[in-house]
Amino acid sequence: MGAARIGVLGDFCVDSYYHIDVKASEPSLETGISTRPVQSQRHTLGGAGNVLANLHALGVRQLSAFAVIGPDMQGRELQRLLDEHGVNRAGVVTQPAGWQTNSYLKPIVEGQECHRYDFGIFNRLAAETAGVLLRAITAALPSLDVLVINQQFKSGIYTDAEFRAGLHAVLAARPQLIVLSDCRDHADAAATVMHKLNDLEATRLCGGTYQPRDHIPREKVLAAADELYARWRTPLFVTRGERGCLAMDQDGAHEIPGLHLIGPTDAVGAGDSMVAGIAACLAQGATPAEAAALGNLVAGVTVQKLHQTGTASPDEVRAIGASPDHVFRPELAEDMRMAAYAPGTAIEIAEPLPAEFSPAHAIFDHDGTISTLREGWEAVMAPMMMKAILGPVYATAERDVVERVRAQVDDFIDKTTGIQTLRQMHGLAGMVRAAGYVPEAEILDAAGYKRIYNDALMQLVNDRLARLQRGELGVGDFTLKNAVPLLERLAAAGVKLYLASGTDEQDVIREAEALGYAPLFEGRIYGASHDMTHDAKRMVLDKILREIGSDNSSRIVTFGDGPVEIRETRKCGGLTVGIASDEVRRFGLNVEKRARLIRAGANLVTADYAQLPALLKLLHLDGA
Repeated sequence: MGAARIGVLGDFCVDSYYHIDVKASEPSLETGISTRPVQSQRHTLGGAGNVLANLHALGVRQLSAFAVIGPDMQGRELQRLLDEHGVNRAGVVTQPAGWQTNSYLKPIVEGQECHRYDFGIFNRLAAETAGVLLRAITAALPSLDVLVINQQFKSGIYTDAEFRAGLHAVLAARPQLIVLSDCRDHADAAATVMHKLNDLEATRLCGGTYQPRDHIPREKVLAAADELYARWRTPLFVTRGERGCLAMDQDGAHEIPGLHLIGPTDAVGAGDSMVAGIAACLAQGATPAEAAALGNLVAGVTVQKLHQTGTASPDEVRAIGASPDHVFRPELAEDMRMAAYAPGTAIEIAEPLPAEFSPAHAIFDHDGTISTLREGWEAVMAPMMMKAILGPVYATAERDVVERVRAQVDDFIDKTTGIQTLRQMHGLAGMVRAAGYVPEAEILDAAGYKRIYNDALMQLVNDRLARLQRGELGVGDFTLKNAVPLLERLAAAGVKLYLASGTDEQDVIREAEALGYAPLFEGRIYGASHDMTHDAKRMVLDKILREIGSDNSSRIVTFGDGPVEIRETRKCGGLTVGIASDEVRRFGLNVEKRARLIRAGANLVTADYAQLPALLKLLHLDGA
């Protein structure tokens, strides 16, 4: 991308972040109103400037800005930031009167953004300024591969009708130039260029009446994209937030799934990141689908950067793109009314099954898929997390503080259920640091917190194993309905069984032996080592998949109640059965698990193995 030559025209902005420390506040002597002491401040390129910042971060070095600024402090700061990014600003024009440099002033108090101050809302473009800007654009176009038009303000450059007409007259003289429009209010004004829109903008252009934050169904977005392509006859890109995006061109719609991201996200600037990724790809001759896929990854990096209009480096894009966790069928996951079942069963078919499938290898997750010995782990993790966050004030903190932390922990566990424990503990370390109750020197790393959690969980497991050994409870009290018969049928049919767990390997073996099915796996029981610095479940699955070999990946079926094993198997081309188990009753559907498993890419979803003959038939094992 370093050789790309890209210009950005539009509403350049300075995003200013002021971090307020309310503990240092005092009443003003003059007014008596409490002050807002600024502990630190940060100024970054926003709006169209954020598109340039993202392009620069991706490695594009030949960048040009076409903008209007005012004779003010923000204008000087904008020029400094452009220089810092190596941007050619020959096309930056100063309008001496009637124009404030666009700027967002964002106070941050206790980690939360407060009411924003917006500059430039009342701008009016002067005819003389428009003429100077058009001449600068005309002179620069021969040296560009791509021009991005970025309109965000209702009183910006592109909202001026005379300027728009002049610009498109200039662009008409260079039909070979790639022009990508990202306009909130005037997308339909540029019918001969490529377009990037969000789902709300796309549906509204087709007569839709959806409001911000409304859920817009997939079929409505596809219909709008199809109508707009028929109207414009040029490629377009429609973003759908966490549901991904789609590219529409002469070959039809190309859907790019969303990314499964853990932890808090901040969507500010995500659209600019998407545009930058798309533009940089188009400059290199990429197809619209390829450009959308990379833009989606760039946005996936930046939304994880809080309280900033973030950018994504090549290393960050490679890291998230090497093995992305995609979100499958989000609408189906969220709405059980869309569920389709195998005839006469409660086994849901979430993704099409291959016409011919002959499994030779079956990978089983352990906890929640076969065994329920560890049921109730949430009740162990929640108090452990609360103690870690509150630290020295755990016993003395005010009730409202305790309740706030409890709500934070419950929300975090709910959002991260099904991912590796180590990644949850990474999140915990961040929450401990953000809360500020524990001195920095005493904050543990993720592995340290995982050890504390594991020790507490093992007390619960050991108590249950003791009751099993004493004969107070039986195997059926700690396994899902028909789980053991399924294992026996598969083994008898010659299918090789593998047990994969993020639990320490010796503990997995001990629990499988206690429940009586360890021999069916013939030694193929894999768990975590004592190295807690890596994601155990993913490492175990990688090991098993390497052992099976890529030549046999199409003959793998994986059973699991967590997203990790489902996603990793889908990536290698195997078939997946999501077990949406109610671990308390050991039968019946857990609706929350169903949603997570479908989003992870499960082909089939079942609550348990009660309908064993039907399940085996779907897997082409009814003769087993």
